[in-house]
Amino acid sequence: MKKKILLFADVGIDDIVALIYAYLSDDIELVGVVADYGNVPRERAIQTANYLMTYVPEEKRFPIIGGAQIPMTAEEPTFYPEIHGEYGLGPIIPEVLSDTTENFFEIVNIIKQYDGELTVVSIGRLTSLASMYLLYPDLMDSVKDIYVMGGAFWVPGNVTAVSEANFYSDPIAARIVMNYANNLTIIPLNVTDFAIVTPQMVDYIDSKGKTELLKPLLDYYYAYYKERNPEIQGSPVHDAITLMAPLYEDMFTFKELQVYIETTEGHVNQGQSITDIRPYIKFENGVRKHRIAFGFDYKTFYNRFMTVMTGEAFD
Repeated sequence: MKKKILLFADVGIDDIVALIYAYLSDDIELVGVVADYGNVPRERAIQTANYLMTYVPEEKRFPIIGGAQIPMTAEEPTFYPEIHGEYGLGPIIPEVLSDTTENFFEIVNIIKQYDGELTVVSIGRLTSLASMYLLYPDLMDSVKDIYVMGGAFWVPGNVTAVSEANFYSDPIAARIVMNYANNLTIIPLNVTDFAIVTPQMVDYIDSKGKTELLKPLLDYYYAYYKERNPEIQGSPVHDAITLMAPLYEDMFTFKELQVYIETTEGHVNQGQSITDIRPYIKFENGVRKHRIAFGFDYKTFYNRFMTVMTGEAFD
């Protein structure tokens, strides 16, 4: 049976790679996408999400939900066109630009419709997801499981020396999710930085003709990463590997630990994700712990990613 997934995304290139993967996978049924600010402003994120729906047959379409516009810190968000393009589509400017919609509470209907069956995957800022915990904590407890791309545990961040972008951009929201979510799995930079798709992989996928979008997006993405780090071998698909996690938990190694998010604003450790791995520490009863991925098998990721993206069997 297909896994029913509600996706919270900030609609940049790696988010779109995840969406393409979901569309091509026989094991995923996307039941909605919440389009948030993050890589681009919310209005453009919604426009791009609706543009992407023009590639989806009508019988497979799902609602696009307008998410958060600003973080809970009330800071003006920073956008990243140099990484993701003006619309999160790299060099592509969408031809179809729909109006934004105010339908945030459609999330409630989706959770109720798939009561006990729904998996939430968050691959962007956590503002909208945190808002659901503030407004509907009991309803959120009915969600089967939650997967979040975010954090950097004892490895370099990608915004500051210690902080990852999704947690850094709204650390208050990240802390709310850590404090209130049940059945939460975190997929941090410890794993996602190494989920590399090489140019050779991109060219091979493109040659199979399953998707015309992947190559221009990842060529643009890789050019940014290559300029920043000439030694990098490809594009890290942070969001695609997070979307794969509910399907392929055997691909990862996990530890269950308590997580603390630093909310100090304007400091190098804003949004830092902290946990305690000292073996002699005993957690008090009732302390909420979450499952964190600290390692993964790249070969398994490669085979499963390429199988879905090309339609050929890799092993």
